[in-house]
Amino acid sequence: MKKVIIIGAGPAGLSAAYTLSKNDIDVVVFEASPYIGGMSRSFDLWGQRVDLGPHRFFSKEPKINNFFDEIIKEDYALVSRLTRIYYKKRFFDYPLKLLNVLSNLSITTIFSILFYYGKQRIFPIRNPETFEKWVTNRFGKKLYTIFFKYYTEKLWGIPCSKIDADWAAQRIKGLSLFEAVWNAFKGNKGNKHKTLVDEFSYPKNGTGTLYERSASYVEDNGGVIHKNKPVQSIVIENNQCKGVITVDGEKHEADYIISSMPLTSLLKGIGSVPKSVLDASNKLYFRNTILVYLEIDRDDLFEDNWIYVHSPEVRHGRITNFRNWCPSLNKGKNSTILCLEFWAFDADPIWKEKDQYLSDIAIKELKTLKLIGETEIIENTKIVRVPKCYPVYEIGYREHLDVIEDYLIGIDKLTPIGRYGAFKYNNQDHSILMGILAAENIVNNTKIDLWKINTDTEYQEDGEVKDVLIQ
Repeated sequence: MKKVIIIGAGPAGLSAAYTLSKNDIDVVVFEASPYIGGMSRSFDLWGQRVDLGPHRFFSKEPKINNFFDEIIKEDYALVSRLTRIYYKKRFFDYPLKLLNVLSNLSITTIFSILFYYGKQRIFPIRNPETFEKWVTNRFGKKLYTIFFKYYTEKLWGIPCSKIDADWAAQRIKGLSLFEAVWNAFKGNKGNKHKTLVDEFSYPKNGTGTLYERSASYVEDNGGVIHKNKPVQSIVIENNQCKGVITVDGEKHEADYIISSMPLTSLLKGIGSVPKSVLDASNKLYFRNTILVYLEIDRDDLFEDNWIYVHSPEVRHGRITNFRNWCPSLNKGKNSTILCLEFWAFDADPIWKEKDQYLSDIAIKELKTLKLIGETEIIENTKIVRVPKCYPVYEIGYREHLDVIEDYLIGIDKLTPIGRYGAFKYNNQDHSILMGILAAENIVNNTKIDLWKINTDTEYQEDGEVKDVLIQ
């Protein structure tokens, strides 16, 4: 029987483990943290249930939907999406609604949007290589400034002029000003663009249910999942992966290794990596997230599932209202749990601030946005720090990643997957797909190139995985 070691118990790792277990392959999972689900985990908080920020589920790819349906079955709700953008003391519906946009913008601003959009159509930027140029090319300079610039720079911590256009191409590919306006005219009915989807499936006990049940299935079928057991190094002989060594010094042998640990950490765990590869790895870096949870003694704060906060006068970038996702999360309580997201690098002072300081900032900024009143009762606060959440697509990252990919492709039986493992800004559905395909490569002895997942997101729209073989 084949034996596979999987590093990481997040969406990518557990979808791989589940698929392998279904095919009677021996699976051992090593998870560095005490938790199951990675960035998509759920947990109990103050008598309610929450996620690590907002995680919706939408895909047209059958493999992903089958994975969801097999595990969750009927234990999910269809959530009507209500999200808004906060900018300059006004809330904009997202997806856009024409009357809402017209009522929030002055005639001068509307004409400015149209002027810059028309100018960009007449004088397009050839081969836009940055996020700033790509979005300006697609929407015009004015709309880029209102709806893209400030939020994006909060998230990534670098100017949009230094962010590679790959991120825009992956996240908003196919969306244009014309499409957004046309959908606004139609009231967004029948909208097919995944950025604008207005209904999504959601497990009744939180997104993490999908991964908790995957883990249970693996264990029920003879697989082993180790928590609090980080992998320290990878055992390679004659360019073939043979196993791993965990931090306790134990060696674990396997026929295949699937890794969803951060790509930069994986390379540090491989002995005798060429200097050019290590140099490339040292130029890749991640962005961290600080989640500030607040329990507020009200059940009717606002109707949104989450809000994108574009205004530069506050530091947080997104607010999730778990009251408005699925009633089963609230467990009969009348209070509301909000989650505010701040982003930081390791060296940023806010990453090292005390919990009370972060809670105070979050409460102050909610009052600035007038989402809570001055006398609102805050019953509880909690801070969760999540390191290495977002692979930063700074200009030049693709060249560094190519060097690493070329090197790792030469190591047999080793497959990096997921947001961390492949250094790709994946949604959970992309990560699930990578895990399933990694497992199918082992089961079927195929060689689908997983590095290609999410470099072209058309599979999301046409429901067909492109079988890109490694040459």
